[in-house]
Amino acid sequence: MNIPISELLLERHGVDISKYDAGFLNKSIQKRKIETLCDSDNSYFDLVRQDKSESKHFISSLSVSYSEFFRNSLSFSVLEKIIIPSIMLDRVRIKRKEIRIWSAACAAGQETYSLAILLKEFSQAIGEKINFRIFATDQSELQIKEAKAGIYTESTLNNVTLRRHKNWFSKIGDNYKINEDLKENIDFSVFDLLSDYHTSPPSSIFGEFDLVICANLLFYYQPAFRSKIINKASHCLSSNGFILTSETEREFLLSAGFQEVYPQSAIFK
Repeated sequence: MNIPISELLLERHGVDISKYDAGFLNKSIQKRKIETLCDSDNSYFDLVRQDKSESKHFISSLSVSYSEFFRNSLSFSVLEKIIIPSIMLDRVRIKRKEIRIWSAACAAGQETYSLAILLKEFSQAIGEKINFRIFATDQSELQIKEAKAGIYTESTLNNVTLRRHKNWFSKIGDNYKINEDLKENIDFSVFDLLSDYHTSPPSSIFGEFDLVICANLLFYYQPAFRSKIINKASHCLSSNGFILTSETEREFLLSAGFQEVYPQSAIFK
């Protein structure tokens, strides 16, 4: 089933979906079958073949862009208590105080702003201004536009404490807006992680990241493309840099020879 759809979409739209994991593609097909009232795989394939708007809709459905604030509580706790202080000490040691982070699939910005909150709070805790820059990228222009706006519904802030609600968000009608001072250290841009032309966001110039976050993304791709993303992330790390992925993607990093810095944290060196 996936093969004829792959050939059709490549021929019609120039879009190669063979990079995606077969299980993910099948789930996407089954979801679209239900939504289009198709009773079989073949009937859905016929629909995609006959209706260009449905083929475009299916392609759009593969661009999964979902995130939450402080999504993995253990990972963010380890970042707050162990990793960020460690990075700060390392920056002082090599006499370069700027902390550089790449949020490699930032969706609508929740992950990126969560990081900025941790860094701002650490700065307040030590009573010293921390110079940091977060390069936040996503392949979707729409997601980057939403991330720059920084406006979220209340339901997306479930993992945000009341203190952080008060300190970092302003209520606007039924929604919440990120405080503008959180944006001053963030560079948002559109970037394709599978690009053969760039190893890191062009605005970062030389990479050299202390932390690369590539979470809830790897399991959507076939092993070869997954490895390409992991290699790209690891090659632009600083000498003591870290990679953070998701709980469900830990095995991908472990099998690639990375060491987890804290059990179950999904943070690797």
